[in-house]
Amino acid sequence: MPTKRTTPDFILMIVTFTLLAVGLIMVYSASAIWAEYKFEDSFFFAKRQTLFAGVGILAMFFIMNINYWTWRTWSKTILIVCFVLLILVLIPGIGNVRNGSRSWIGVGAFSIQPSEFMKLAMIAFLAKYLSERQKLITSFKKGLVPSLGLAFVAFAMIMLQPDLGTGTVMMGTCVVMIFIAGARISHFAFLGLIGVAGFIGLIASAPYRIKRITSFLDPWSDPLGSGFQIIQSLYAIGPGGLFGLGLGESRQKFFYLPEPQTDFIFAILSEELGFIGGSFVILLFALLLWRGIRIALGAPDLYGSFLAVGIIAMVAIQVMINIGVVTGLMPVTGITLPFLSYGGSSLTLMLMAIGVLLNISRYSRY
Repeated sequence: MPTKRTTPDFILMIVTFTLLAVGLIMVYSASAIWAEYKFEDSFFFAKRQTLFAGVGILAMFFIMNINYWTWRTWSKTILIVCFVLLILVLIPGIGNVRNGSRSWIGVGAFSIQPSEFMKLAMIAFLAKYLSERQKLITSFKKGLVPSLGLAFVAFAMIMLQPDLGTGTVMMGTCVVMIFIAGARISHFAFLGLIGVAGFIGLIASAPYRIKRITSFLDPWSDPLGSGFQIIQSLYAIGPGGLFGLGLGESRQKFFYLPEPQTDFIFAILSEELGFIGGSFVILLFALLLWRGIRIALGAPDLYGSFLAVGIIAMVAIQVMINIGVVTGLMPVTGITLPFLSYGGSSLTLMLMAIGVLLNISRYSRY
């Protein structure tokens, strides 16, 4: 266990707080009209997001001061707890249904999304597994199959909700970690073919997923149905131009783009702040990932490196999918934009993950 501790990565902390500040501003700007209409309080979503941010920041600072080897010690227990929560969320009366998915467990006036926390639990456990068995990772039977098998079980349970977006981010993160650990490309190619076949099967098993694919290829074929969100998102981004319409001046948030404070908040940001604003946010994410890579490369042991890699892979995959969906480059999957989109579980999880990264940075050699 590393013991020599220094100051945390200051740049990573500043970038995180900047993204969080931009997110709080944009959540209010994107949601004010809808919140006023539905709850007669234009600050409804903004106040809740601020509360989530406060809880997340406290968790981040608390975790930042916990030696990251603690997660190695408790990773199995945490993973089991998350599996139990994934089971509980499927039980009627315990799990809450929203937009056709049983993904939340209600806690008073708030609710948590167990699948979000499973992502971090899987990263912590897989980092431990890979650091202890790195020499076996080149073996298909003894290395690759066991590590991916556990991730697939979690993915299958998440798909029972169903939540394809979160499951895809988790599986993508696990694949990146296993690849970095030294798995053979030929093994990935073989499993990739099976994965593609399975992915096609998942899409074909649900009519709404097929509609999402067809609307992605040609959203104007069903402009009032499956293609509605993509079209309205593009209508938001296009008029933004170089400098945008101005903060708070979005037109698409006036009941054109459904719930613009969540998955499509980047579209509203681009409409109000333009190409410059959108590029600034992407630059912030690039800086965050750069600091994360530096921390992973400088970690004092394999566990710290794999843990850092998993966290930055999770953030990168989620950012790429969200912005890809918003700009029409990928089918709609229901993925939030880290630190910006409205959502308590997602925001708290991301800030907790940054707390782990900051702790690793206190022991990194760079």
